[in-house]
Amino acid sequence: MSLPPEQDYTIEYIYSLPEGERAELINGQIYSMSPPSMIHQKIVTRLSAVIGSYIHKKHGSCESFVAPFAVFLNADDKNYVEPDISVICDKLKLDDKGCNGAPDWIIEVVSPSSERIDYGIKLFKYRSAGVREYWIVNPQKSTVTVFDFEKDQYSGQYIFTDDIPVCIYDNLIINISNLI
Repeated sequence: MSLPPEQDYTIEYIYSLPEGERAELINGQIYSMSPPSMIHQKIVTRLSAVIGSYIHKKHGSCESFVAPFAVFLNADDKNYVEPDISVICDKLKLDDKGCNGAPDWIIEVVSPSSERIDYGIKLFKYRSAGVREYWIVNPQKSTVTVFDFEKDQYSGQYIFTDDIPVCIYDNLIINISNLI
């Protein structure tokens, strides 16, 4: 579907998309989403299972959600994203439509068409919205880039065979190569 001429879009446009068509809205700009690849889905599914299992075993108050799950980053109608994985610890942010405000931890699995958005636009947007931790998982390069926004630092770049510490949890380590 071609987009109308460039303009400031609102969430109303997102909800008017035909069934099965997905897009995100950041600062009033539309970003169409391509269907995910098999490796993308495998990583998202297995990472989500590890995170959900950890939260359950620790009797944690956080919840993990996979896309498509609506995240309304700001209290406006110009921002709507569907992170691959969202971990939300404040249940008051959750309602039937999704998450209202910044999730605590967001994981995006990069596809060739989303690289510029995930490493640039979303990095800035998630940080400024109050996300505590942001992971960018890149299957093409077998890397994970971790940002600990709570400590206001870049935590590092890892390869899939590394044990990656989760910043918002003291004792959760994830090794991507063990999941795929």
